[in-house]
Amino acid sequence: MSEIAGTRPALRWAVHASVLFLVVLWVVPTLGLFISSFRTADQIATSGWWRAIFPSEQNLTLRSAAPDTQMQKNGLYVIEGNLFDAGTKARISKWGISSREIDAFEPGQTAELRKGGTITVQANGDYRMENTQAFTGSRGSRVFVTAELPPEFTLDNYHKVLLAEDSTDSMAKAFFNTLTVTIPATIIPILVAAFAAYALAWMDFPGRALLIAAVVGLLVVPLQLALIPLLKFHLNIGIGKGYLGVWLAHTGFGMPLAIYLLRNYMAGLPRDLIENARVDGATEFQIFTKLILPLSFPALASFAIFQFLWTWNDLLVAKVFLIDASGETTVMTNSIVELLGTRGGNWEILATAAFVSIAVPLVVFFAMQKYLVRGLLAGSVK
Repeated sequence: MSEIAGTRPALRWAVHASVLFLVVLWVVPTLGLFISSFRTADQIATSGWWRAIFPSEQNLTLRSAAPDTQMQKNGLYVIEGNLFDAGTKARISKWGISSREIDAFEPGQTAELRKGGTITVQANGDYRMENTQAFTGSRGSRVFVTAELPPEFTLDNYHKVLLAEDSTDSMAKAFFNTLTVTIPATIIPILVAAFAAYALAWMDFPGRALLIAAVVGLLVVPLQLALIPLLKFHLNIGIGKGYLGVWLAHTGFGMPLAIYLLRNYMAGLPRDLIENARVDGATEFQIFTKLILPLSFPALASFAIFQFLWTWNDLLVAKVFLIDASGETTVMTNSIVELLGTRGGNWEILATAAFVSIAVPLVVFFAMQKYLVRGLLAGSVK
């Protein structure tokens, strides 16, 4: 089989290896975010997501019970209890009463408290504080422990991200704002580009070649060059910052690629089919709606995926044309940036927000991947 003309075993394996590499490169970080979104901040900080199902060693700052729980036993004031929450199964390997020496004592040893008295901590978290005088203060004593904790998974992160009443914690509004931006910004350029692509592919008119060249030339123009002039134009005509402005901006920036992809696909459709429809008396609009659009669905779906992914993950265009000081129109990418910049310590919230942000594009991509492949490979198939 290796000698048959037209077969390239080496190239085929190279393609398979490249595809596998790209899949792993994309799936592994996504899987890491998914697992981390169910973990606590301490677990994320102390171990990688690939160790999520194994116990992790963490440095914790815990407190004993408040002095008002003390009791008198045999002439001593005693406070007893367990440093961990009820139901937590952990084992302490080191502990201390100072942040400078968190590993000064072994389980079972006794330490002298600064304000008088002693404390003894066991490996399972049980402690006993004793003093000849009453303990004072409104809070318990701090105890620094190094403990091995079992794996813990929780849905609290999703509650904080999606359902929290505090706007700084909730991404629900940002989620719907992103949908409000993405859906129209995907549909509008498809509708406009489909008409333009059909005209450039099947209708003869003066200047058609120049228009095709202009579309190809616009593909290499960086969108950053047009941001500020376009924003000034929006302000001058009264659009300002808002959904209409960001829809028009995404439509303009996505139009060259849309026309280029759709025109190339439509130009490859059978010419006899179009000519027969014209002979039968069909108008250009009927040919477009009854023949071209159904046959061009793979190409339309391909561009829809690209446009949806780009618009959903966009931050720059949204920053310029949409987001204002009130934060009412913020999108998910901007919310993630704010979480990373101002609240970077909440890694569990950040991981959950990032996964929520990429979950929707992943669903769209895998749901439409067969149309994407058909659209991209249409030229080679024909």
